[in-house]
Amino acid sequence: MGKKDPKIDAYIARSADFAKPILKHIRNLIHKGCPEVAEKIKWSFPNFEYKGIFCNMAAFKAHCTFGFWQGALIKDNHGVLTSGEAMGHFGKITSLKDLPSDKIILDYIHQAVRLKDEGIKNPKKTVKRLKEVRVPSEILKIIRANKKAFSVFENFSNSNKKDYIEWIEEAKTETTREKRISTMMEWLQEGKPRNWKYMP
Repeated sequence: MGKKDPKIDAYIARSADFAKPILKHIRNLIHKGCPEVAEKIKWSFPNFEYKGIFCNMAAFKAHCTFGFWQGALIKDNHGVLTSGEAMGHFGKITSLKDLPSDKIILDYIHQAVRLKDEGIKNPKKTVKRLKEVRVPSEILKIIRANKKAFSVFENFSNSNKKDYIEWIEEAKTETTREKRISTMMEWLQEGKPRNWKYMP
């Protein structure tokens, strides 16, 4: 039989009111679909283990996420799974209505169980050597004007630098661009990468 961790109860209890029924529902479905699953708080949010890491869920200020460790190998027979980048495999979940039916979720859970039972592992990622990120001169000038922000930015990996620059460059209006630059400067001074909210 699976194990429930009181730390997960505590995590749900201190989550926002909108998130509580979502997290409880997902948790129940995981245990229903995989009775031997064990719970654990890992990377500061609920993880579920079955022959290794199985799936996880998390609550944020305005949405929840739910994703599978081997989501890329699950057949999306119902056309509802997302890429799994940062927002899990069901996008931003703000209410129970954002989730597909229990039957569909259980199908994905059962697939994930089979992958574990058959010993199938995620394919190894090939690491590509990243080119040095080109930072537009006006943005570099703004960053350099703040010693702390510049020090943090300089010590970032190429991918972290790229995250910020692409985010700013993708702004569709000057107002949005300026707001993003301001936010970037605030976060850099706190030592935060662009996607810090989704990091452990």
